[in-house]
Amino acid sequence: MIIGVGIDVAEIERFAASLRRTPGLADRLFLGRELLLPSGERRGDASLAARFAAKEALAKALGAPSGLHWTDAEVYVEEGGRPRLRVTGTVAACAERLGVRSWHISLSHDAGVASAVVIAEG
Repeated sequence: MIIGVGIDVAEIERFAASLRRTPGLADRLFLGRELLLPSGERRGDASLAARFAAKEALAKALGAPSGLHWTDAEVYVEEGGRPRLRVTGTVAACAERLGVRSWHISLSHDAGVASAVVIAEG
């Protein structure tokens, strides 16, 4: 059963400018491992904007409750390249209250825009 669907878009350059302008913003939005590629290099702006859009979409799929912490949702890529969500803390508690058992996520970026869709399934 579908419990919620969320979608979000982020203008890549605007998001990147926010990260440059606001020291510490990346650390408030992302876990350290989300910021890095497997090679140890920092992820590009488009990838980070898509991950931010995914966190926004996740919140929408949960009904946009207050009190969720950005770093309680992690976007990662499993072997083979499929994006996945790992939730802990405030996000996991909200998802449990709603009966969410699994997540589906899709990320994309093109023409200066990053997007994400998240489906919460019970």
